[in-house]
Amino acid sequence: MSDGQKSPLDTVHLLALNAALRAENENLKAVVETLRRALYGARSERQLEQAGQLPLALNDLSAAPVEPAKLPRPANSNRPARPRAVRNIGGLPAHLPRVHVTIEPARLACPCCEGQLHRIGEDVSEMLDVVPAILRVRCIHRPRYGCRACESPVVQAKAPARPVDGGMPTVDLLAHVAVMKFAWHLPLHRQVKMLAGQGVDLDVSTLVHWISRAAWWLKPLHALLAATILAAPKIFCDDTPLPVLDKTRKRTRIARLWSYAMDDRPWCGPAPPAVVYLYAEDRKGRHVDEHLAGFNGVLQVDAYAGYNRLTKHSRRGGPVRLAFCLAHARRKFFEVHKATGCLVSGEALERIAAIYAIEARIRGTSAEERLEVRQAESQALFDAFKPWLMDRLSEISTKSPLAKAIRYTLGHWNGLGAFLTDGRVEVDSNTVERTIRAISLGKKNSLFAGSPVGGENWAILASLINTAKLHDLDPQTYLADVLERIVSGQTKVNALAELLPWNWKAARAAQDVKVAA
Repeated sequence: MSDGQKSPLDTVHLLALNAALRAENENLKAVVETLRRALYGARSERQLEQAGQLPLALNDLSAAPVEPAKLPRPANSNRPARPRAVRNIGGLPAHLPRVHVTIEPARLACPCCEGQLHRIGEDVSEMLDVVPAILRVRCIHRPRYGCRACESPVVQAKAPARPVDGGMPTVDLLAHVAVMKFAWHLPLHRQVKMLAGQGVDLDVSTLVHWISRAAWWLKPLHALLAATILAAPKIFCDDTPLPVLDKTRKRTRIARLWSYAMDDRPWCGPAPPAVVYLYAEDRKGRHVDEHLAGFNGVLQVDAYAGYNRLTKHSRRGGPVRLAFCLAHARRKFFEVHKATGCLVSGEALERIAAIYAIEARIRGTSAEERLEVRQAESQALFDAFKPWLMDRLSEISTKSPLAKAIRYTLGHWNGLGAFLTDGRVEVDSNTVERTIRAISLGKKNSLFAGSPVGGENWAILASLINTAKLHDLDPQTYLADVLERIVSGQTKVNALAELLPWNWKAARAAQDVKVAA
């Protein structure tokens, strides 16, 4: 063989090297695209604009599936047509108080004959108004009484208990500060400036102390909420990082808030929607094991390896059945398709969308009906998906992002299909992921918790406030009433179940009906 010719072995080696470099290049492109989208792109996973793509909404499946509208587009524009705005014109809530303002004409004499005008009707229109928050001082008078006929002791009413020993805030102000921070994500330093605008100068540390006292009063109720959720036969679990200031290092360290949620509304079950957050120093799996001691039901989670210890048969209380999240598997294919536009990832998304379309249709039916439809329709789609993934995996580079997405799905296959054998199980863990959003917004504005105690206070107050929001309660009204009942001693420790948001709401509704009658 001459020097100018290459041996077949060299050619094969070069081809293999070329294929490996191409795969590595595609992988790097996908990584760059993923990072670019994380920094500058949209946060939501929008439906792909492909012909025949089935409707899929991962954030909320409560609405029935709707066919995409065929809206006309301008000939010179590729942008989607803007959806029609939804406006509330009139129809203001009836429970809001009304302030009536009557505007009379300048003269009540007839412009023709100067005779006296009389009312023949009126036009009434409504506008939504607001009265800004007003700080006021509650002066508590306790008269002393004595008897002129004898030397009996002086009679005086007992001073009411204060939520902060020797402090000046009422339970309403305490609830207001907590709700503004944990429901509407307004940091304490901004609240201090708002109070200063009304002439009340306070230090941020004072509000921190108020938050700590509110959490101290509510700690038993938080423990009862956690026990109620963790005693359910099926719960959701997820975690989120929480930066905590470490004064020994003069910087933050990353702690965790573990979120446990229950919600039986998708299958009309008995459990009310609720969420509880538990603070932990890190993400080690032992925290989940401690939180779920004695639990042996269905736990719907992502693919974090720390949950695997819960499935051991030697575990105290028995093994836990893990149900994985199909939305996480879909997200892997979505990232690949967004970065590379490959047809395989697009078809995978379509197959998953077909399963979600069935889920949207049966949402709100009983567990038995859901299971029947899933086994009749979803089972075949799911069973056909696995061999299709295995065939595609054998055709592509093992280092490609698409191969990683396929291996992730196949590696968690049994847990992803848990919804096919239990009508109570959801197809994804979006229920608990929605509860994480409130924590994420709070972190974005407050940046970090000031101490581990601050992280625990965050968990206590956020749990009660966000559970109240799940029941469409006004957090301010709920938290102020609960604090008043606990601080005053009106509700004893053995009756704290009355103050859980769903029980509190039912009692308030019954009271309103009684008053109306």
